[in-house]
Amino acid sequence: MSGFLQRLGGACAAHPWRVVGAWVAALVLTLGLAGTFGGAPQDNYDTPGLPSQAATDLLRAGFPEVAGADARIVLHDRDSPLDAAVTTAVSRNLAGVEHVDLVTPPRLSADGDTALITVYYDRPVTHVGGKKALDELVAAVAGPSRAGGVTAEIGGQVAENIQKVDGTAEAIGIAAALVILLFAFGSVIAAGVPLAVALIGLGIGSGSVTLIAATTQVSTIAPTLGTMVGLGVGIDYALLLVTRHVEGLRAGLPVREAAARATATSGTSVLFAGATVVLALMGLRLVHLKTYSTTGFTTALVVVAVVATSLTLVPALCGLAGQRLLGRKARRALATAATAGAGGAAGAGAGGTADAGQGTTDGAPAATSAREPLTARWAARVGRRPLPWALGALGLLLALAAPVLDMRTWPQDAGSQSTSLTQRRAYDLIAAEFGPGANGPLLIATDLRTLPKAELGPLAAKIRATPDVAGVADPIFSADGSTALLVAEPTVGPSDPRASALVRHLRADVLPGGAEITGWTASFTDISALLADQLWEVVAFVVGVSVLLLLLVFRSPLVALKAAVMNMLSIAAAYGVIVAVFQWGWGTGLLGLPHAVPMSSWLPLLMFAVLFGLSMDYEVFLLSRIREDWLATGDARGSVTRGLAKSGRVITSAGLIMIAVFAGFALDPDVTVKMIGLGMAVAVLVDMTVIRLVLVPATMALLGRANWWLPRWLDRILPRIDLHGERSAAPALALPAPRGEPSDEADEADQADEQPAVVS
Repeated sequence: MSGFLQRLGGACAAHPWRVVGAWVAALVLTLGLAGTFGGAPQDNYDTPGLPSQAATDLLRAGFPEVAGADARIVLHDRDSPLDAAVTTAVSRNLAGVEHVDLVTPPRLSADGDTALITVYYDRPVTHVGGKKALDELVAAVAGPSRAGGVTAEIGGQVAENIQKVDGTAEAIGIAAALVILLFAFGSVIAAGVPLAVALIGLGIGSGSVTLIAATTQVSTIAPTLGTMVGLGVGIDYALLLVTRHVEGLRAGLPVREAAARATATSGTSVLFAGATVVLALMGLRLVHLKTYSTTGFTTALVVVAVVATSLTLVPALCGLAGQRLLGRKARRALATAATAGAGGAAGAGAGGTADAGQGTTDGAPAATSAREPLTARWAARVGRRPLPWALGALGLLLALAAPVLDMRTWPQDAGSQSTSLTQRRAYDLIAAEFGPGANGPLLIATDLRTLPKAELGPLAAKIRATPDVAGVADPIFSADGSTALLVAEPTVGPSDPRASALVRHLRADVLPGGAEITGWTASFTDISALLADQLWEVVAFVVGVSVLLLLLVFRSPLVALKAAVMNMLSIAAAYGVIVAVFQWGWGTGLLGLPHAVPMSSWLPLLMFAVLFGLSMDYEVFLLSRIREDWLATGDARGSVTRGLAKSGRVITSAGLIMIAVFAGFALDPDVTVKMIGLGMAVAVLVDMTVIRLVLVPATMALLGRANWWLPRWLDRILPRIDLHGERSAAPALALPAPRGEPSDEADEADQADEQPAVVS
């Protein structure tokens, strides 16, 4: 693996313009095709086997005019009763909107200042046209409402099914990443390489998602999540490769050789880290809900795109940049060292001595500062008293995770959104004028071939007498007489726990055979139950696959299991913070929400898959350096200190970039995106501080050589993966020097006897 990546990195560095041109052409082609043939993301909540789906299918057969997508138009006059001419004009315009099959008569509030008009489409929300459909609704109501001085807001499925992206979150993340990279490298060119690579990979991945949306239904959250994850990991992967390349330059390697070795070593870590993220996202396909499966698949596609660009475009751009990746001071220091080295060599040839190998660490020249890195001093401090540090870190993580015990999940409705959105304002007007239950009516479909028509009256009366039911409309019948529809209105809003309890009570104790409930509230009651049931199946798959990958890479059962446990602790801490901030309301005001909201039902599974994969990134980056040192020295405790010293700065920079990217999305108006952004930022913060700086060095110090214990029988059956580039560092794989640069073959030959033995 590392040998192939070394050759790939060297070839890309040797022919940079070809590689850059190919990726730019791919980006232009992908974006051009996406702009011409791409589709709009749409949510598909059809789930065969659920009770609400059976009712939906019955309505589609008997009442196609009320079984499609819906939109809810709210007209409100703050000063006087509504003018009938306004509602008439709006209704007439709505009837002419494409695919609209039915416009209900306006429902007036008790004081007459508000009207609710429901629009039904002849097709599900996934086929009404996305943003185009919402624009048509806005155009239909804008003229009459503006002329009559009336406020018009739009809610319902059409408005809530569109994910608006304004680019603010991405801009914040990119700007913050640039600042962090400038501090990390001290060079504008070095800082620009990871950003350029990530943006090209993200552009290709996002364009591909848009093309996929033209052929299948892609969730509305998928583009946002793909951007969030793709931007974060794209910058991080490129950062890791550039950091290793710069180390090679500082060690005096030619540009092409530095790029080749960086790709062989850090590139292998990037490949396995990306594979872990992709496999974790594939766990979402175990949830039999198309919204989840497409979200996992499309986000994984973006990750694949940024991995591919990182492994090829980074060495190409590094080859173009040459020594300019180093700051001016570093270039002057190298020039001075080269001059001194030439003089030393001449002196040695005249009978003097040259201390060419002294003062170096891991093949690098003597450091410009004798001070030990902060991360190394910190790791040594933790290693001296590992048990108290481990217990303290564990206590902190458990304290952060404690609110999870009070976690309540519910699919976010418009009442949980920001008041800056029209669907939220429509929701509030409906709740204030018609009651909160009017935002989530229960549609009770009855099959008259099973349930006699004469029983509908008593059934309606029984439903009306049920606690938490505000009212039941008279039954309406399909044209063929096969189906009847009863509309019941709860006394509580859709996200209230009593609404889902009402659905379960009606099914279990009130409705006879042949009657089923659907509608927004009933559908998401079923979906929430489905997600809860399948949570542990996804968790088992993601954890199992990740442990297996770590076992293959690091050949240590303890390291793999320990990493899985630590990742679950950091995810639990993120869950706890979300519960405290959103459900308990500790930070909703700062995030632009007027009140506390429960955690979205989508989040536990979605965040687990994404965060477990991302946490494994840092695990691979850190343990790669620790095991690399362990293989070279056999020093179990010292390798932890030195490995953390070598990787601490890049992991810290990568973590800060991830936090900046995710925190930017916490400012998104959509509450689900806010939760994902904040939760992922918290998880990365916990991972890069409590986990990597405390728990990892503490537990590895406690375990000592047992960290790398491997049973003989397992050692025989596990394939050997050259993760750290031991083979790629050997002289036999050294690349020939490009034209215009002196060959290092002599230096490689001199170092051949100094290569460390590989210890498994």
